Amino acid sequence: MSMGNKTVLVVACALVDVDGRVLIAKRPPGRSLAGLWEFPGGKVELGETPEAALVRELHEELGIEVKPACLAPFTFASHAYETFHLLMPLYICRKWDGDVTPREGQDIAWVRAVRLSDYPMPPADIPLLAMLRDLL
Repeated sequence: MSMGNKTVLVVACALVDVDGRVLIAKRPPGRSLAGLWEFPGGKVELGETPEAALVRELHEELGIEVKPACLAPFTFASHAYETFHLLMPLYICRKWDGDVTPREGQDIAWVRAVRLSDYPMPPADIPLLAMLRDLL
C-alpha cells in the first residue's frame, strides 16, 4: 500500500424526488472518468464546509437552491485511486427550490434505487448503491 497520496475531499448528494427516485449525472467528455454516472457534487474548497460546498455545487451544476438544513449526512466513500485518495461524504436531500436543470451540458437521469447499478459509475460510488437501496 503506497503512502503519500493526498486525500481529496469531494462532497456528493443523492437528490431524492417525491417518487423516491435518485438523480445521477453523466460525466461529460474530456473529464476524468468521462461517460460514467455519478451523484452531483464536487470538491470542497479551502475554508468551505462540506455543506456549503454542496449548496454551491448543486446551484452551479443543476440550478437549484438547497438549504444546508435540508442536507442529511447519509454515508461516505473512501477509495484509493492511483494518484490520490478520495474521501466523499454522501448527503441525502429531498427538498430544494427550483427545477433541476443541467447547466454544464451533462446528461442527467432520475433512477429508482434498485436500478442504479444498471448505470456505470466510478469505483468509489459503487459501494454507496446498496445503502441507497436499503434506504429507499
